[in-house]
Amino acid sequence: MQFRIKRYIKPVINIASLVDVLFLLLIFFMVTSAFVEQPNIKLELPATRHSEVSRVERTVLTLSRDGQLFLKEKPVDKQNLEKELRRLMLDTGDEVLVLKADKMVPYGDVVDIMDYAKGAGFKKVVAPTIMEE
Repeated sequence: MQFRIKRYIKPVINIASLVDVLFLLLIFFMVTSAFVEQPNIKLELPATRHSEVSRVERTVLTLSRDGQLFLKEKPVDKQNLEKELRRLMLDTGDEVLVLKADKMVPYGDVVDIMDYAKGAGFKKVVAPTIMEE
């Protein structure tokens, strides 16, 4: 009598296709995730302990430590600021200006910029800060 010898084959899970799927998911999430773009302007915003978190990034005016002005990341002269603000407000219809000023900028300069914004017709000027831990 001749018996057959049964060969046991160890089960193997092929994970090559699983790795491909994981890479595709990684690429999908990287492409579809929203990145917050920050201008290439060095600013150190003042810190507060009691502030309201809001996300208003429509019309942004940046005042750097050395006194340079950037309207929507484009440099603008202080002499032409009110005219540019008025033109931008008429184009966009936005009545809120976000004023990002470095914490080392003199207070008088910030007040001057706020005055220009009010003269251009902006109803509200928002000054963002960072939360202090």
